[in-house]
Amino acid sequence: MKILLAIDGSDFSKSAVKELAKMPLPNDSEISVMNVYEHPTVWAPDLLTMETVRPYYKEVISRAEKSAEKSAEKIVAEAANALKNKNGTLKITTSVVSGLPKKEILEQAEAFGADLIVLGSQGHGALSRFLLGSVSQYIATHAKCSVMIARNKDEK
Repeated sequence: MKILLAIDGSDFSKSAVKELAKMPLPNDSEISVMNVYEHPTVWAPDLLTMETVRPYYKEVISRAEKSAEKSAEKIVAEAANALKNKNGTLKITTSVVSGLPKKEILEQAEAFGADLIVLGSQGHGALSRFLLGSVSQYIATHAKCSVMIARNKDEK
């Protein structure tokens, strides 16, 4: 069984790691743990398109990207270690990519040949879901394989 675990370090994704660790899996199962961080230009495109871009803007963007990537690598390493501690026979790989989570998760699932995508719920209210869209909802409705959305038991 091939499982893609998409996490972002939130309490919701920590619940997904815990739920996956509890699942009885065949010994030949493969788990790909992934984190998608948004490139700083996604949330600050005007900084790079301004005609009078100051050098420190580029430096800020570069530092933000390096920080996001470092944080993402730590998140996937911790999740992989937690899964290895529960079942040492699993083949676990990790990846960190920059992009839009909805798009990157679906592309990774297809490239990996995932049988199951596991991710945490987002817990957005109705207004946030309408404005931003829920990654978990999008994945559940667009994935070509099964999807497990883990909820945080403390979530209301």
